[in-house]
Amino acid sequence: MAIQSTIEASAGKFTPATRRVADLIRENPAAVLEMTISELAAACDTSVASVVRFCRTLGLSGYSQLRMSLATELGKESAQFGAGMTLGAEIAQSDTLQEMAAKVASLEMLAIDETVSGLDFAALERVVAAIDKAERILLFGIGASQFVAQDLHHKLFRIGRNAFLLSDPHEAWTAALLSPAGTVALGFSHSGTTADTVRYLEIAREAGSLTVGLTGSPDSPLARAANECLVSRARESRLRAGAMVSRIAQLAIVDCLFLGVARQRYDQTVDALKRTRDVTHPR
Repeated sequence: MAIQSTIEASAGKFTPATRRVADLIRENPAAVLEMTISELAAACDTSVASVVRFCRTLGLSGYSQLRMSLATELGKESAQFGAGMTLGAEIAQSDTLQEMAAKVASLEMLAIDETVSGLDFAALERVVAAIDKAERILLFGIGASQFVAQDLHHKLFRIGRNAFLLSDPHEAWTAALLSPAGTVALGFSHSGTTADTVRYLEIAREAGSLTVGLTGSPDSPLARAANECLVSRARESRLRAGAMVSRIAQLAIVDCLFLGVARQRYDQTVDALKRTRDVTHPR
């Protein structure tokens, strides 16, 4: 996983001191290339030891490896998307609309690329097989994550799968508790810490359902509550009322899931799509 995406996914592990290091790098990742470890620590109002702890939280040996990894990553991104990417994920107040649009587009393309290239395809195959055989499919997310759940529900429902989109936590918990054998319960949360969604998966798992978590944090409570975990990679801007880049990353997983399920019964899927298109777009 890219270092900048790893920082996003590791947000829940940071202490206040290491979070200040993460915030500075998110604001301007190129700063690491220009500062010594002592200068970075001073800029973050923390200690050299905290910077080292930050690096180890990311799975790196130390500051030198962080600098090398970021230099490589920023070089690739600059070659692919232009030098604007080296400014990091944040949208600056001074950015024009064109610059903001270019940054968001670049981050969304990066998110799709990193998500698909980092997918656990063995897990994806198992989830596809489970959904294909499922007697009931439950989908639940809160806030922006519900839009992602809604998209998968729409796709599955349109090809005749027994899918239910749950919008209320109590409704979700009840459905999870009373699920029949052969139920697959999918929970959507980019942070992986949304308490109601985690509880929904815990109840579903205790009831004997196969639980699937779609999250940006593989070490999160949601991931631990899931039998199978599909991880998205995204770098969000602070200027967001809801998920932007992370939503695109999760939608990429949703599309892969749907195509996998559709392939299982190809002729039946094509027929269902044609018939539903005909009834919703009459001549």
